[in-house]
Amino acid sequence: MRVKALETILTRKGLVDPAALDEIIDTYQNRIGPKNGAEVVARAWSDPAFRGALLRDADSVIAEMGHYGRQGEHVVVVENTPEIHNMVVCTLCSCYPWPLLGIPPGWYKSDAYRARAVREPRRVLAEFGVTLPEATAVRVWDSTAEVRYLVLPMRPEGTESMDLTQLSELVTRDSMIGTGLPKSPR
Repeated sequence: MRVKALETILTRKGLVDPAALDEIIDTYQNRIGPKNGAEVVARAWSDPAFRGALLRDADSVIAEMGHYGRQGEHVVVVENTPEIHNMVVCTLCSCYPWPLLGIPPGWYKSDAYRARAVREPRRVLAEFGVTLPEATAVRVWDSTAEVRYLVLPMRPEGTESMDLTQLSELVTRDSMIGTGLPKSPR
């Protein structure tokens, strides 16, 4: 309601064009969404050289794919393994890699998520339906205005014969934040 009220005030003052706002929202919600990030993840799953380059210098690799945005943030990719599960939070605000993941979900910006993800990440993950083996450590990464994180989830088993399009359909926004897992191919 506050956003709508602010939009109304800015529109009435002639400072914002509602059609331009609608276009921006449509772009990030429907055309970008998590599609760009899913494309990056699918390629990393299927191309070891690409994966290595992505983990070393995500900015260059993502820019080469054309997935950079107005924010100019530095992106770091962290990889989930059987030993470690990564999860992203922004404890001060809601820093989020829009060019890769689209519009941030409401819960990502909530005070409860931001505080609890750091203090009790396993409990938060369980609330998202993610239960990890006790032997798997959970690492929480705090995004900032300068550094945004993208989680490279583990590739699901049974996907060896899938092409990039099929693989990208398994990648969810939440799996790239670390609060979810990729979809199962079954």
